[in-house]
Amino acid sequence: MYDLVSLFCSIDDFYKTFKLEWDLHLIDNKRGARGPKPLMTVSETMTIVVLFHQSRYRTFKHFYMHVQQHLHQEFPKLLSYERFISQMKKLFVPLFAYLLHIKGQVTGISFIDSTSIKVCHNKRISRNSVFKGLAKRGKTTAGWFCGFKLHLIINDKGEIIAFQVTPGNVADVTMLESLTKGLWGKLFGDKGYISAKQSESLFLKGVQLITGLRAKMKQKLIPLMDKILLRKRSIIETVNDQLKNISQIEHTRHRSPINFLINLLSGLVAYMHQPKKPSLKFSNFPEGLSIAA
Repeated sequence: MYDLVSLFCSIDDFYKTFKLEWDLHLIDNKRGARGPKPLMTVSETMTIVVLFHQSRYRTFKHFYMHVQQHLHQEFPKLLSYERFISQMKKLFVPLFAYLLHIKGQVTGISFIDSTSIKVCHNKRISRNSVFKGLAKRGKTTAGWFCGFKLHLIINDKGEIIAFQVTPGNVADVTMLESLTKGLWGKLFGDKGYISAKQSESLFLKGVQLITGLRAKMKQKLIPLMDKILLRKRSIIETVNDQLKNISQIEHTRHRSPINFLINLLSGLVAYMHQPKKPSLKFSNFPEGLSIAA
């Protein structure tokens, strides 16, 4: 189900280096740490929250009960469930930094898409107070929702190379500029990313944006390889599906925005540690051949 030892070693090796650098940038308040020092290390806490997203448990409380019963030898200084939840809010910065540490490399072939992250049922939008002023109503091909959007760029190996979270009413095309920093090569997206201005701006930075065409748009000739890769854009939709249904980045039981973000980041980390990810296999294609898009 998961490789606990390799996951903990990866997180612990990173955190030891990260902690040294992080301490150099902290402001010294000359008061010292308040309260008792946590018995569990940050590496152990991070490992457990990532393990949850690699397990088949649907709620973190039931998963933590499993840890208490079956993984007590691996985590001898386990906290109570309530104490552990209170400590989770300290994981945002380490988790974010770790995700940047393990993100994929740019290969020259990338796919971009966004997916909705609902925070409540549509019938309870007016009563939701946890994300008041943060979550917004948006619309996808599946209909209206209230929450956020996760914008992703992956490479042909299925690895996440860029991500960003926005309110649900943010248009996909507006995120191209910030998501594509450091990107090069060909970027494949759906019709929501059609923008002549953005395409020209990206081209000057070494990124060729390739999308499908809307109705009544004039067809244009593109290389056969690009046409085939555009049809393979479903790879990123598969990644979004795995993030929601395996890594469980979406649920409506959040009680604070910080726990929402930690749940999201740990789910992305869990996905990056999957031994098998959706990926493309290449074979020889005729060069120079173009067909109508």
